[in-house]
Amino acid sequence: MVTLARHAFRGLVNNAYLLLIIAPLLWGGNAVAGRLATADWQPFTLTSVRWLCASLFLLPFALGPLQRDWPVLKHSLWLLFVLGAFGMAAFNLLMYLALNHTTAINTSIEQASMPVLIMLANFIFLSQRVRLLQIVGLIMTLLGVLITATAGEPGRFFSEGMNKGDTIMLLGCVFYAAYSFGLRWKPKIHWMSFMWVISVSAFIMTIPFAGWELAQGNASMPSAQGWLVLLYVIIFPTVVSQLSYARGVELLGSNRAGLFVNLVPIFGSLLAVLILGEVFRWYHFTGLLLVLAGIGLAEHAADKG
Repeated sequence: MVTLARHAFRGLVNNAYLLLIIAPLLWGGNAVAGRLATADWQPFTLTSVRWLCASLFLLPFALGPLQRDWPVLKHSLWLLFVLGAFGMAAFNLLMYLALNHTTAINTSIEQASMPVLIMLANFIFLSQRVRLLQIVGLIMTLLGVLITATAGEPGRFFSEGMNKGDTIMLLGCVFYAAYSFGLRWKPKIHWMSFMWVISVSAFIMTIPFAGWELAQGNASMPSAQGWLVLLYVIIFPTVVSQLSYARGVELLGSNRAGLFVNLVPIFGSLLAVLILGEVFRWYHFTGLLLVLAGIGLAEHAADKG
């Protein structure tokens, strides 16, 4: 039995495609978990507890790499703190807040705007050349997000704007895109060192937000479901997904592995329907098609460039 389990585990960690499907599946589940958490957790408190627990869980595994990486780490702590504050703290603070005001399907599809935002950042700050097909893809992606966020009536954006939840989610996507853009300056350290430092940075960033939230006096003891949701968030989207994605990148390369991130809105929408019973409407389908087609077109143009 032990030998069989060892072979199964070895087969898993050497299967890049399976690992790169597991990661976006768990990230898509994060939106569903965040929606379920609204019944028990306030969004800022949930984010803070998540990163505190993740930091404690990762510490025993990170101690060795941290000691080896310290000569490099000490010169880059400010950068890693900013990355953790933007990518892990701000994004999750805003996503869990958004899920109090919009659906898990919407937040899943809106996360697909991040590759386009990264492309824009590269163009604006690094003057990277943008091809015509990339511009077309960008417009298609933004239109897909707009159709999703306005329930199929994009004209409402100019008269009424978007609802609160979708606006907050898109702001969170801007923060995560900034994090992804900033990763090009990440020091060459062990991924476990990196994960632990940004987890601690994220926790530190969330402390004042969670403190303010608790000071409002609205906190209550979570139910059994609330604790299970927290456990899922800590173990799967935070740890297992990162392990899976890091190993997948190692086996397949970052360019090919990055394409699998586009599965997040598909898995997130599917899980929202299956677990939460949310209704997948025509405008979700239209928005998702436009978003994925736009990303695919932009990435194809970038590869040919």
